[in-house]
Amino acid sequence: MPEGHTVHRLAHAFGELFGGQSLAVSSPQGRFADGAALLDGTVLRGTEAHGKQLFLAFAPDGAPRSADHPDGPGGHDVRWLRVHLGLYGSWTFAGDETFHAPHAIGAPRRRVGEEETPLAASPDEDEGMDLADGGVDLADADAPGPSTPGVPDGGWPGTAAPWHAPDPRGAVRVRLLGEHGVADLTGPTACEVITDVEKSAVHARLGPDPLRADGDREAFVRAVRARRRAIGELLMDQSVIAGVGNIYRAEALYRARVHPLRLGRDVPAARLRAIWDDLAVLMADGVATGRIVTTRPEDRRDPEDRWYVYHRSGRPCLVCGSKVSEAPMAGRRLFWCPRCQRAPRRS
Repeated sequence: MPEGHTVHRLAHAFGELFGGQSLAVSSPQGRFADGAALLDGTVLRGTEAHGKQLFLAFAPDGAPRSADHPDGPGGHDVRWLRVHLGLYGSWTFAGDETFHAPHAIGAPRRRVGEEETPLAASPDEDEGMDLADGGVDLADADAPGPSTPGVPDGGWPGTAAPWHAPDPRGAVRVRLLGEHGVADLTGPTACEVITDVEKSAVHARLGPDPLRADGDREAFVRAVRARRRAIGELLMDQSVIAGVGNIYRAEALYRARVHPLRLGRDVPAARLRAIWDDLAVLMADGVATGRIVTTRPEDRRDPEDRWYVYHRSGRPCLVCGSKVSEAPMAGRRLFWCPRCQRAPRRS
């Protein structure tokens, strides 16, 4: 499942690629036809991410701004497209030469990693990219077919030819079509049109997000220390902290030297604040680069050492040499170093 930094990248991408444009919104698959009809022909006024939730604000062209939000979306005329990619959702992009976007963000994925494939990447650049948790292989069946998306193989006969969107590939739930590009959504866990009030209710269910300006570190600390559940579970609970997935969970706990089975109430507040601050830095780097890299330069034995423990079970810890452990936790795979992250004492 894409982690929070990927969704924030999506929010930035939609704002840059489609912001201020009147979009043709459709549902080639048909399952979102009613919702698409509500948004079709309206203007993308704003984008927002909270954890793994993406919100796109649409309003009629010329609709007045809300008094409460003079510089952004708001008011009775605004409808929000809420999308949660879940395990199988993916956005794929295509466009003309002015449309600079990642090829795809989301699932399905083929290899462990976190990097989007650029639209205009050369074959050599594509070959070396990791494509999981935030990228889709160009060869995947749901990806647009031509080598240059939207342009027939062999190219247009002349530079002045208009751009045409490629036909939808796979079960496209939503298609957003602008003048210079298109974005197709397949396989989301959630996809709905909601009001401002309904959007506020979604935010209320979510914990603080380290990537948001309103992210409340102390609310995170209180939420963790109020529970008798393992810290490894709590970091994946989106009502405790929004946006953290399996990679950031494993890596943040390793960097803090906290065992994932330690109860939240037993983790000192100072240590929790350090985890929050570390996640804010790591996830912001993920937003900037499209990759999750958590190892410090001095701990890397080769350029592929991007993580300390995630997906390294049975391999030596990069710091102490002990074999990395793995166990299931709440249906997900958990990774830790038994020496660097000491097991909690039994009470």
